[in-house]
Amino acid sequence: MRTRSWVAVCVLAGGLAFFLSGTVQAQTIKIGINAELTGDIPKVGEGTKYAAQMWLDDVRAAGGLAVKGKKYPVELILEDNESKAESAVKAATKMITEDGVLVMVGPQASKQAVPAGGIANNYKTPMITPWSTNPDSTKNRPYVFRACFLDPFQGPVLANFITSEFKFKKAAVLYDVASDYPKGLAEFFKKAWEGLHGPGSVVAYESFTTKDTDFSSQLTKIKNSGAQVLFTPQYYNEVALIVQQAHQLGWKNPIVGSDSWGSAETVKLCGKDCYGLFFSTHYAAAGATGATKAFIDRYKAKYGYVPDDVAALTWDAMHLVQKAIQDTGGLTGDLKKDRENVRAAMGRIKKFKGITGEMTFSGGGDPSKCAVIVRISDKGQFEFYKSACP
Repeated sequence: MRTRSWVAVCVLAGGLAFFLSGTVQAQTIKIGINAELTGDIPKVGEGTKYAAQMWLDDVRAAGGLAVKGKKYPVELILEDNESKAESAVKAATKMITEDGVLVMVGPQASKQAVPAGGIANNYKTPMITPWSTNPDSTKNRPYVFRACFLDPFQGPVLANFITSEFKFKKAAVLYDVASDYPKGLAEFFKKAWEGLHGPGSVVAYESFTTKDTDFSSQLTKIKNSGAQVLFTPQYYNEVALIVQQAHQLGWKNPIVGSDSWGSAETVKLCGKDCYGLFFSTHYAAAGATGATKAFIDRYKAKYGYVPDDVAALTWDAMHLVQKAIQDTGGLTGDLKKDRENVRAAMGRIKKFKGITGEMTFSGGGDPSKCAVIVRISDKGQFEFYKSACP
């Protein structure tokens, strides 16, 4: 596992970088970043790292993180979870027990976030996953939060959108049975669709296993099933293969995706085969305004490409962490107490205006939040199409 540590700002009031009141060394706020830097979805880890670094740059520019009139140095501990569940658990354990992080951000994918969340909760350390929509990430875990909507919400949003947009009554689903996120979302979509159109209206429900690259057998069954639309809640590295192979087999109907399509790599790998397709996600970069546009412009200028939803959600997650730390009313220096205070403060956050939308927590880890339906334009841009709110 590759480990890297970013140490930021120790610049305190009066230019004394490591003293409070001139005599006592400042308590360093350590924040863990549990990211998918390598493995199957490295672009997810890259967006996580870049957005966290931008937040850190702002902390540096401000002279530290201000908490009840004091400015504290911040250290980000970045661990690569290799897009593996066991590595995410190992990273979480290390950051909590050895590095002494106050809070952990990530993992992103549910396959890593669910087991890592169990570690965080067991050690009573607050964790926020920016991107994991699987309910199990936070279920019965008072120390685990998320910055995104949930799959029980996303599934019906997509079923309702397809029904109202296309007037279709027969759907097909293709998903990875070995991965928590697509498996869970496929189930929620199927339940919602059949609730609208009756039992048997999902006329093909096909699965595959992680790292499969040939979907011709499943897609042939889907094509012959009479389905009017294909829903596939897969990650960017699989979307291109599925869409292109479907078209090669003669599939001409719409293919609809979920928030896992949100990476810039989706269009880069898929090309024109993905033009005109829809997916649900957390924000739309094309046509963004205000703080969202400012983030996009800054990110693009710094890193050379438009940030995906992972980066945007990580940006929001970092600011939720910042607000929770600041809302504690002060740090005690007792890590156990400070972790508990951050957890409690996070659950109290109301009407937080993030760049991916407004969020309110009602004591638990799941925010009330809207979803966005995006259309991939003929230029390969993710254009806002409509919003769907709880």
